[in-house]
Amino acid sequence: MRTHATISGSELLLGVIAIRLAVLVVVGWSLTLLPPQTRDSESVCFPTPAARIEAQAVPKSSLHAGDPAVDDMLRHD
Repeated sequence: MRTHATISGSELLLGVIAIRLAVLVVVGWSLTLLPPQTRDSESVCFPTPAARIEAQAVPKSSLHAGDPAVDDMLRHD
């Protein structure tokens, strides 16, 4: 009985795809099982106190200085 020791191109391609899929599954499960990292969410969501003071100090009329349409809207509000 004669056996062929060579691998066809489709078998090689399927083997590479299977190995890559297995690696992706292992990486995905390892990322799922890791403990979540603690993040400083306050610095992301809220501005610093200095930025709040700076934002409050800017007068509303200076945002569109010299724009007659904005001045008209502000007068009618």
